[in-house]
Amino acid sequence: MHQHRRLALPFAALMAGATFASQAAADEVNLYSARHYDSDQALYDAFSEATGIEVNVLEGGSDQLIQRIEREGQASPADVMMTVDAGRLWRAEQADIFASVDSEVLDERLPANMQHPEGKWFGFSQRVRAIFYNPEAVDADEITSYEDLADPRFEGEVCIRSSNNIYNQSLLASMVAHHGEQEAEAWAQGVVDNMARDPEGGDTDQIKGVASGECDVAVANHYYYVRLLQSDDAGDREAAEKVQILFPNQDDRGAHVNVGGAGVVQGAPHHDNAVRFLEFLASDEAQAIFASGNHEFPVVDGIEVDEVLADWGDFKRDELNVSVLGENNPQAVRIFDRVGWR
Repeated sequence: MHQHRRLALPFAALMAGATFASQAAADEVNLYSARHYDSDQALYDAFSEATGIEVNVLEGGSDQLIQRIEREGQASPADVMMTVDAGRLWRAEQADIFASVDSEVLDERLPANMQHPEGKWFGFSQRVRAIFYNPEAVDADEITSYEDLADPRFEGEVCIRSSNNIYNQSLLASMVAHHGEQEAEAWAQGVVDNMARDPEGGDTDQIKGVASGECDVAVANHYYYVRLLQSDDAGDREAAEKVQILFPNQDDRGAHVNVGGAGVVQGAPHHDNAVRFLEFLASDEAQAIFASGNHEFPVVDGIEVDEVLADWGDFKRDELNVSVLGENNPQAVRIFDRVGWR
Protein backbone atom coordinates (compact mmCIF):
# COMPACT_ATOMS: atom_id res chain seq x y z
CA MET A 1 0.00 0.00 0.00
CA HIS A 2 1.43 3.36 -1.00
CA GLN A 3 1.53 6.04 1.67
CA HIS A 4 0.15 9.13 -0.02
CA ARG A 5 0.27 12.52 1.63
CA ARG A 6 -3.35 13.51 1.97
CA LEU A 7 -4.34 16.85 3.44
CA ALA A 8 -8.05 17.50 3.94
CA LEU A 9 -7.97 21.10 5.09
CA PRO A 10 -10.59 23.45 6.49
CA PHE A 11 -10.94 26.75 4.66
CA ALA A 12 -8.73 28.71 7.07
CA ALA A 13 -5.86 26.27 6.66
CA LEU A 14 -6.31 26.20 2.90
CA MET A 15 -6.06 29.94 2.68
CA ALA A 16 -3.27 30.18 5.24
CA GLY A 17 -1.12 28.03 2.99
CA ALA A 18 -0.51 24.63 4.58
CA THR A 19 1.90 23.12 2.07
CA PHE A 20 3.40 20.00 0.64
CA ALA A 21 7.14 19.52 1.04
CA SER A 22 8.82 22.29 -0.92
CA GLN A 23 11.36 20.17 -2.81
CA ALA A 24 9.88 18.92 -6.08
CA ALA A 25 10.61 15.23 -6.47
CA ALA A 26 10.43 13.80 -9.97
CA ASP A 27 8.37 10.79 -8.96
CA GLU A 28 5.32 12.58 -7.55
CA VAL A 29 2.25 14.49 -8.64
CA ASN A 30 0.41 17.08 -6.54
CA LEU A 31 -3.35 16.80 -6.83
CA TYR A 32 -5.76 19.47 -5.59
CA SER A 33 -9.08 17.66 -5.30
CA ALA A 34 -12.60 18.83 -4.51
CA ARG A 35 -13.88 15.24 -4.68
CA HIS A 36 -14.45 13.95 -1.15
CA TYR A 37 -14.93 10.25 -1.73
CA ASP A 38 -12.83 7.81 0.27
CA SER A 39 -13.00 5.48 -2.72
CA ASP A 40 -10.78 7.88 -4.70
CA GLN A 41 -7.87 6.63 -2.59
CA ALA A 42 -8.07 3.44 -4.66
CA LEU A 43 -7.45 5.57 -7.79
CA TYR A 44 -4.28 7.03 -6.30
CA ASP A 45 -3.02 3.65 -5.11
CA ALA A 46 -3.64 2.08 -8.53
CA PHE A 47 -1.86 4.94 -10.32
CA SER A 48 1.18 4.67 -8.03
CA GLU A 49 1.21 0.90 -8.45
CA ALA A 50 1.20 1.27 -12.24
CA THR A 51 3.70 4.12 -12.54
CA GLY A 52 5.75 4.42 -9.35
CA ILE A 53 4.57 8.05 -9.07
CA GLU A 54 3.35 9.10 -5.63
CA VAL A 55 0.14 11.15 -5.40
CA ASN A 56 0.09 14.00 -2.87
CA VAL A 57 -3.52 15.07 -2.31
CA LEU A 58 -4.82 18.38 -1.00
CA GLU A 59 -8.58 18.31 -0.49
CA GLY A 60 -10.84 21.33 -0.23
CA GLY A 61 -13.91 22.96 -1.69
CA SER A 62 -13.69 23.73 -5.40
CA ASP A 63 -13.84 27.53 -4.98
CA GLN A 64 -11.31 27.34 -2.14
CA LEU A 65 -8.86 25.41 -4.30
CA ILE A 66 -9.28 27.85 -7.19
CA GLN A 67 -8.56 30.76 -4.82
CA ARG A 68 -5.57 28.97 -3.40
CA ILE A 69 -4.01 28.28 -6.81
CA GLU A 70 -4.60 31.92 -7.81
CA ARG A 71 -2.98 33.11 -4.60
CA GLU A 72 0.02 30.77 -4.99
CA GLY A 73 0.56 32.04 -8.53
CA GLN A 74 3.63 30.75 -10.36
CA ALA A 75 4.91 29.20 -7.13
CA SER A 76 1.91 26.85 -6.88
CA PRO A 77 2.89 23.21 -6.37
CA ALA A 78 -0.45 22.14 -7.92
CA ASP A 79 -0.12 19.78 -10.89
CA VAL A 80 -3.74 18.67 -11.31
CA MET A 81 -7.06 20.07 -10.13
CA MET A 82 -9.97 17.64 -9.92
CA THR A 83 -13.58 18.54 -9.12
CA VAL A 84 -17.18 17.66 -9.89
CA ASP A 85 -19.60 19.38 -12.24
CA ALA A 86 -18.82 21.19 -15.48
CA GLY A 87 -19.92 24.44 -13.82
CA ARG A 88 -17.05 24.23 -11.33
CA LEU A 89 -14.55 23.15 -14.00
CA TRP A 90 -15.67 26.21 -15.98
CA ARG A 91 -15.02 28.46 -12.95
CA ALA A 92 -11.47 27.13 -12.74
CA GLU A 93 -11.08 27.62 -16.49
CA GLN A 94 -12.31 31.24 -16.15
CA ALA A 95 -9.69 31.78 -13.45
CA ASP A 96 -7.04 30.62 -15.97
CA ILE A 97 -6.14 27.62 -13.81
CA PHE A 98 -5.85 25.02 -16.58
CA ALA A 99 -3.26 24.44 -19.28
CA SER A 100 -4.33 22.97 -22.62
CA VAL A 101 -3.35 19.32 -22.91
CA ASP A 102 -2.88 17.47 -26.18
CA SER A 103 -2.95 13.73 -25.50
CA GLU A 104 -3.55 10.98 -28.02
CA VAL A 105 -4.52 8.66 -25.16
CA LEU A 106 -7.25 11.01 -23.91
CA ASP A 107 -8.46 11.73 -27.45
CA GLU A 108 -8.74 8.04 -28.15
CA ARG A 109 -10.25 6.96 -24.84
CA LEU A 110 -12.73 9.73 -24.03
CA PRO A 111 -15.90 10.64 -25.96
CA ALA A 112 -15.65 14.03 -27.67
CA ASN A 113 -18.42 15.53 -25.50
CA MET A 114 -16.38 14.70 -22.35
CA GLN A 115 -13.43 16.81 -23.55
CA HIS A 116 -13.05 20.57 -23.30
CA PRO A 117 -12.68 21.82 -26.89
CA GLU A 118 -9.21 23.21 -26.11
CA GLY A 119 -8.12 20.30 -23.90
CA LYS A 120 -8.28 22.40 -20.74
CA TRP A 121 -10.13 19.72 -18.78
CA PHE A 122 -11.65 16.30 -19.26
CA GLY A 123 -14.62 14.39 -17.85
CA PHE A 124 -13.77 11.02 -16.29
CA SER A 125 -17.05 9.99 -14.67
CA GLN A 126 -20.69 10.64 -15.49
CA ARG A 127 -23.48 11.62 -13.12
CA VAL A 128 -27.03 11.66 -14.38
CA ARG A 129 -29.57 14.20 -13.07
CA ALA A 130 -32.53 11.85 -12.82
CA ILE A 131 -36.20 12.24 -11.95
CA PHE A 132 -37.67 10.34 -8.99
CA TYR A 133 -41.37 9.75 -8.46
CA ASN A 134 -43.90 8.11 -6.18
CA PRO A 135 -45.31 5.21 -8.26
CA GLU A 136 -48.53 5.23 -6.19
CA ALA A 137 -49.24 8.84 -7.17
CA VAL A 138 -47.63 9.22 -10.60
CA ASP A 139 -47.62 6.91 -13.61
CA ALA A 140 -44.23 6.57 -15.30
CA ASP A 141 -45.70 7.70 -18.63
CA GLU A 142 -47.00 10.92 -17.04
CA ILE A 143 -43.51 12.32 -16.67
CA THR A 144 -41.01 11.50 -19.37
CA SER A 145 -38.93 14.69 -19.63
CA TYR A 146 -37.43 17.53 -17.61
CA GLU A 147 -39.87 19.76 -19.49
CA ASP A 148 -42.77 17.89 -17.80
CA LEU A 149 -41.62 19.20 -14.40
CA ALA A 150 -43.04 22.60 -15.43
CA ASP A 151 -46.44 21.18 -16.44
CA PRO A 152 -49.27 22.69 -14.34
CA ARG A 153 -50.54 19.17 -13.53
CA PHE A 154 -47.61 18.84 -11.13
CA GLU A 155 -48.48 22.02 -9.21
CA GLY A 156 -47.39 21.66 -5.57
CA GLU A 157 -45.74 18.30 -6.22
CA VAL A 158 -42.08 18.95 -7.12
CA CYS A 159 -39.11 18.77 -4.72
CA ILE A 160 -35.85 20.24 -6.01
CA ARG A 161 -32.76 21.91 -4.56
CA SER A 162 -31.98 25.60 -4.42
CA SER A 163 -30.76 27.69 -7.33
CA ASN A 164 -27.28 28.04 -5.81
CA ASN A 165 -26.77 24.30 -6.28
CA ILE A 166 -24.31 23.78 -9.15
CA TYR A 167 -26.12 20.62 -10.34
CA ASN A 168 -29.31 22.60 -10.91
CA GLN A 169 -27.37 25.43 -12.54
CA SER A 170 -25.92 22.96 -15.03
CA LEU A 171 -29.33 21.38 -15.68
CA LEU A 172 -30.75 24.82 -16.50
CA ALA A 173 -27.64 25.60 -18.57
CA SER A 174 -28.45 22.53 -20.66
CA MET A 175 -32.03 23.79 -21.13
CA VAL A 176 -30.61 27.09 -22.40
CA ALA A 177 -28.44 25.16 -24.88
CA HIS A 178 -31.35 23.10 -26.18
CA HIS A 179 -34.21 25.61 -26.06
CA GLY A 180 -32.75 29.12 -25.87
CA GLU A 181 -32.85 31.50 -22.91
CA GLN A 182 -36.51 32.54 -23.22
CA GLU A 183 -37.91 29.02 -23.23
CA ALA A 184 -35.50 27.93 -20.49
CA GLU A 185 -36.78 30.80 -18.34
CA ALA A 186 -40.39 29.77 -18.94
CA TRP A 187 -39.43 26.25 -17.83
CA ALA A 188 -37.72 27.51 -14.65
CA GLN A 189 -40.78 29.64 -13.83
CA GLY A 190 -43.00 26.58 -14.31
CA VAL A 191 -40.86 24.52 -11.93
CA VAL A 192 -40.98 27.29 -9.30
CA ASP A 193 -44.79 27.37 -9.66
CA ASN A 194 -44.90 23.59 -9.11
CA MET A 195 -42.65 23.39 -6.03
CA ALA A 196 -44.08 21.46 -3.09
CA ARG A 197 -41.90 23.47 -0.69
CA ASP A 198 -39.19 26.10 -0.71
CA PRO A 199 -35.94 24.47 -1.86
CA GLU A 200 -34.04 22.98 1.07
CA GLY A 201 -31.45 20.29 1.73
CA GLY A 202 -29.34 18.20 -0.60
CA ASP A 203 -30.17 15.67 -3.28
CA THR A 204 -30.89 12.92 -0.73
CA ASP A 205 -33.49 15.16 0.94
CA GLN A 206 -35.35 15.55 -2.36
CA ILE A 207 -35.61 11.76 -2.78
CA LYS A 208 -36.72 11.40 0.84
CA GLY A 209 -39.35 14.10 0.22
CA VAL A 210 -40.97 11.77 -2.32
CA ALA A 211 -40.73 8.80 0.05
CA SER A 212 -42.40 10.76 2.88
CA GLY A 213 -45.21 12.03 0.63
CA GLU A 214 -44.18 15.67 0.85
CA CYS A 215 -43.89 15.68 -2.94
CA ASP A 216 -44.63 13.23 -5.76
CA VAL A 217 -41.72 14.12 -8.04
CA ALA A 218 -38.10 15.11 -7.35
CA VAL A 219 -34.80 15.75 -9.11
CA ALA A 220 -31.46 14.37 -7.86
CA ASN A 221 -28.23 12.85 -9.12
CA HIS A 222 -28.56 9.10 -9.58
CA TYR A 223 -25.86 7.98 -7.14
CA TYR A 224 -27.61 9.52 -4.11
CA TYR A 225 -30.43 7.06 -4.75
CA VAL A 226 -27.99 4.14 -4.97
CA ARG A 227 -26.47 5.19 -1.64
CA LEU A 228 -29.93 5.06 -0.04
CA LEU A 229 -30.68 1.66 -1.59
CA GLN A 230 -27.37 0.27 -0.26
CA SER A 231 -27.37 2.12 3.07
CA ASP A 232 -26.68 0.37 6.38
CA ASP A 233 -29.68 2.31 7.72
CA ALA A 234 -32.95 0.39 7.30
CA GLY A 235 -34.90 3.67 7.18
CA ASP A 236 -32.83 4.87 4.21
CA ARG A 237 -33.39 1.61 2.33
CA GLU A 238 -37.10 1.72 3.10
CA ALA A 239 -37.33 5.29 1.78
CA ALA A 240 -35.52 4.38 -1.44
CA GLU A 241 -37.81 1.41 -2.03
CA LYS A 242 -40.87 3.70 -2.03
CA VAL A 243 -39.42 5.71 -4.91
CA GLN A 244 -38.82 4.93 -8.59
CA ILE A 245 -36.10 6.42 -10.78
CA LEU A 246 -36.52 7.44 -14.40
CA PHE A 247 -34.13 8.77 -17.00
CA PRO A 248 -35.86 11.62 -18.84
CA ASN A 249 -36.00 12.64 -22.50
CA GLN A 250 -35.42 9.18 -23.92
CA ASP A 251 -37.47 10.10 -26.99
CA ASP A 252 -35.29 13.09 -27.84
CA ARG A 253 -31.92 14.32 -26.57
CA GLY A 254 -31.45 11.92 -23.65
CA ALA A 255 -30.93 12.39 -19.91
CA HIS A 256 -28.81 15.33 -18.70
CA VAL A 257 -25.28 14.20 -17.84
CA ASN A 258 -22.66 15.98 -15.80
CA VAL A 259 -19.10 15.02 -14.94
CA GLY A 260 -16.39 14.49 -12.44
CA GLY A 261 -13.38 15.96 -14.22
CA ALA A 262 -9.82 17.23 -14.00
CA GLY A 263 -7.24 19.33 -15.79
CA VAL A 264 -3.52 20.04 -15.65
CA VAL A 265 -2.67 23.26 -13.81
CA GLN A 266 -0.76 25.98 -15.70
CA GLY A 267 2.91 25.88 -14.70
CA ALA A 268 2.56 22.44 -13.10
CA PRO A 269 5.97 21.54 -11.64
CA HIS A 270 5.41 17.87 -12.62
CA HIS A 271 3.66 18.47 -15.95
CA ASP A 272 4.44 15.10 -17.53
CA ASN A 273 3.33 13.23 -14.40
CA ALA A 274 0.13 15.29 -14.40
CA VAL A 275 -0.67 14.27 -17.98
CA ARG A 276 0.10 10.63 -17.11
CA PHE A 277 -2.31 10.90 -14.17
CA LEU A 278 -5.10 12.18 -16.43
CA GLU A 279 -4.37 9.43 -18.95
CA PHE A 280 -4.55 6.88 -16.16
CA LEU A 281 -8.00 8.21 -15.13
CA ALA A 282 -9.19 7.20 -18.61
CA SER A 283 -7.85 3.63 -18.23
CA ASP A 284 -10.13 0.62 -17.79
CA GLU A 285 -8.78 0.15 -14.26
CA ALA A 286 -9.53 3.73 -13.13
CA GLN A 287 -12.88 3.79 -14.90
CA ALA A 288 -13.92 0.66 -12.99
CA ILE A 289 -12.93 2.35 -9.70
CA PHE A 290 -15.08 5.40 -10.53
CA ALA A 291 -17.96 3.03 -11.31
CA SER A 292 -17.70 1.01 -8.10
CA GLY A 293 -16.52 3.70 -5.68
CA ASN A 294 -19.26 6.33 -5.94
CA HIS A 295 -21.73 4.51 -8.22
CA GLU A 296 -20.86 6.90 -11.06
CA PHE A 297 -21.13 5.92 -14.72
CA PRO A 298 -17.79 5.49 -16.47
CA VAL A 299 -17.15 7.61 -19.57
CA VAL A 300 -15.39 4.75 -21.40
CA ASP A 301 -17.61 2.07 -22.94
CA GLY A 302 -17.47 -1.55 -21.86
CA ILE A 303 -16.60 -0.98 -18.17
CA GLU A 304 -18.47 -3.10 -15.64
CA VAL A 305 -20.70 -0.96 -13.43
CA ASP A 306 -22.28 -1.23 -9.99
CA GLU A 307 -24.99 -3.94 -9.98
CA VAL A 308 -27.78 -1.40 -9.36
CA LEU A 309 -26.63 0.67 -12.35
CA ALA A 310 -26.37 -2.51 -14.43
CA ASP A 311 -29.98 -3.40 -13.53
CA TRP A 312 -31.15 -0.07 -14.96
CA GLY A 313 -29.91 -1.17 -18.37
CA ASP A 314 -28.80 1.10 -21.16
CA PHE A 315 -30.43 4.48 -21.67
CA LYS A 316 -29.92 7.52 -23.85
CA ARG A 317 -27.72 10.34 -22.53
CA ASP A 318 -27.49 13.92 -23.75
CA GLU A 319 -24.35 14.23 -25.88
CA LEU A 320 -24.07 17.99 -25.50
CA ASN A 321 -20.42 18.89 -24.91
CA VAL A 322 -20.22 19.35 -21.14
CA SER A 323 -18.16 22.54 -21.52
CA VAL A 324 -21.37 24.25 -22.70
CA LEU A 325 -22.84 23.71 -19.22
CA GLY A 326 -20.14 26.01 -17.87
CA GLU A 327 -20.40 28.56 -20.67
CA ASN A 328 -24.16 28.89 -20.05
CA ASN A 329 -23.81 29.04 -16.26
CA PRO A 330 -24.06 32.86 -15.98
CA GLN A 331 -27.31 32.84 -18.01
CA ALA A 332 -28.69 30.06 -15.81
CA VAL A 333 -27.92 31.99 -12.62
CA ARG A 334 -29.60 35.12 -14.00
CA ILE A 335 -32.70 33.13 -15.00
CA PHE A 336 -32.95 31.62 -11.51
CA ASP A 337 -32.82 35.12 -10.03
CA ARG A 338 -35.47 36.45 -12.38
CA VAL A 339 -37.99 33.66 -11.66
CA GLY A 340 -37.44 33.76 -7.88
CA TRP A 341 -36.01 30.24 -7.60
CA ARG A 342 -34.44 30.53 -4.16
